[in-house]
Amino acid sequence: MIPYATAAEAEAALGRAMTWAEAAWFRYSAATPDYCLYCHNVVILLVVYTLAPLPLALLELRAPAKLTSPYKVQPRVRLTAAEFLRCYKATARLLLLTVGALQLVSYPAVRMVGIRTGLPLPSAGEAAAQLVVYFLVEDYLGYWLHRLLHTAWGYDRIHRVHHEYAAPIGYAAPYAHWAEVLILGVPAFAGPAMVPCHMTTFWLWFVLRHVEAVDTHSGFTFPLSPTKFIPFYGGAEYHDYHHYVGRQSQSNFASVFTFCDYIYGTDKGYRYHKQAAESLAKVKDMAMHNDEKAGGLAAFNGWKQD
Repeated sequence: MIPYATAAEAEAALGRAMTWAEAAWFRYSAATPDYCLYCHNVVILLVVYTLAPLPLALLELRAPAKLTSPYKVQPRVRLTAAEFLRCYKATARLLLLTVGALQLVSYPAVRMVGIRTGLPLPSAGEAAAQLVVYFLVEDYLGYWLHRLLHTAWGYDRIHRVHHEYAAPIGYAAPYAHWAEVLILGVPAFAGPAMVPCHMTTFWLWFVLRHVEAVDTHSGFTFPLSPTKFIPFYGGAEYHDYHHYVGRQSQSNFASVFTFCDYIYGTDKGYRYHKQAAESLAKVKDMAMHNDEKAGGLAAFNGWKQD
């Protein structure tokens, strides 16, 4: 809650006029308790989870397979609408019961680390720098926790639930055992705990992190995929391999970037798989070219004889 009764008081405290964004934030949050602002995370999470995977889900369900197959990582796998709905309902319920319940008791930790709600709002540069830190911290810590979840004990008792989707879909991004949702929530909160931010940046962090998780689990890779523009970004194809291998997977543990897997050597299986696939594609292209060449030569000889 902003400790100013009027916009004039807020501007007097700032020593300048509020920007349009700060004025909008003042109108929205001035009379709202900080605890309620923090609990917005539950609504934001459910809205993003519902809407972000929807376009690709409709594309897979409604578009002809011949149009979508070139962009699907595992084109032979096609889920039904009932399977999409089952995944959505199960995961939405999980998010409400775990993340929602966690919101009710974790606000003191948010206050303790210094997440603020007042004015001024952070600049775009400040927010961007903080988000970069959050992604790097979450990726590194998440990498090691993910590796622990692939131990025999962690996989059998917790992580196997997430791997029920060997060909993942966007709605399966947070599909997991309740314990895994809580465990992987630690790296997500570690960055803001280390580098405290404004509540609006905190919201944006969870929106971007969840959209990224939906993208890496989408099962689609397009010409304008973020992998083409963001250095070291793994993307759908990279993480899809991890799901495809399943229980035996000792590759591609990183959740966002690829450098942890490269540094610690846990991308070797994926790189071998990529090299084998590229070699096979070259062999097929060469065989097709030779067939076309032989067909053309036969046609030419037939034309000469005529």
